[in-house]
Amino acid sequence: MEQMHLLFLFILALAKEAALLEDNKIPSLCAGQPGLPGTPGTHGHQGLPGRDGRDGRDGPAGLQGEKGEVGHPGLTGPRGDPGSPGSNGLPGEKGAQGECAVAPRSAFSAKRSESRSPPLPDEPIIFDIVLINEQGHYDSNTGKFMCEIPGLYYFTVHATVYRMSLQFDIMKNGKSVASFFQFYGNWPKPTSLSGGSLVRLEPEDEVWVQVAVGEYTGFYSSVKTDSIFTGFLVYSYWQNSPVFA
Repeated sequence: MEQMHLLFLFILALAKEAALLEDNKIPSLCAGQPGLPGTPGTHGHQGLPGRDGRDGRDGPAGLQGEKGEVGHPGLTGPRGDPGSPGSNGLPGEKGAQGECAVAPRSAFSAKRSESRSPPLPDEPIIFDIVLINEQGHYDSNTGKFMCEIPGLYYFTVHATVYRMSLQFDIMKNGKSVASFFQFYGNWPKPTSLSGGSLVRLEPEDEVWVQVAVGEYTGFYSSVKTDSIFTGFLVYSYWQNSPVFA
C-alpha cells in the first residue's frame, strides 16, 4: 500500500517536469533564440457610411442677452469720384405774359377855357381843355375823374384868383377830401390858389372840384394865366402789392 502511494507521487512529479519542459521554463535548460517577427497585417477596407440619424427636437429659446456696448464710430471712407455730367434738357416753352407786365397807369390834366363863366356852387367845375388824358379816365364834359385802377392817387388844383375870393374843395363821391380858400383884397392883378391831396380810390369812385359858396367862385383864365385840375396814380393795389406807376 505504501509502495502504491510512492509511485503516485513519482508520476505526479514527472508530470510537472513535463509541463515545465513544454513551456521552456525549466531553469536548468538553455534559453532558445527569439522567433522572427511576423509580417504586418493589411489594413481592412473602409466600412459603408451609416444612415443619417433623425433630427432632434428644437430646444427652447434662450433668454435675451444684455445689450452690448456701442461700438466706436468707423473711419470716414474715401471720397468718391465725381459723377459724369448729365445731358442738358431741351428748353421749355415760353410762358404766357403776366397780367402786370406793364405797370398800370392813370393820369390826366385839364384846364378851364377863357370863355367859361364862373362855376356854380355845389356842382363839378368843368375843366374843358384837356392837356393829357391817355387812358380816358377824365371826362371833360362832366369835370369828373372816374377810377378804373384801384390805388393811391394824387390830385392837385392850381387856380388863378381874380376879381373875387375863391374857395374850392376836392370831392370824392360827393364828400370833401380837402378844402382851400383865397380871399380877394381888390388887388389890381390876379393872384393864385393851389392845393392837393392824396386819395385812395376803388373802381368807379369819382373825384372832381367844386365851390360851395356863391360869392367865392373866383376861378379865372386868360391868355397868360390858367386854372388847372390834375390827377395821377401813385401806385395800384392790384395783386395785393403796390405797383409803382
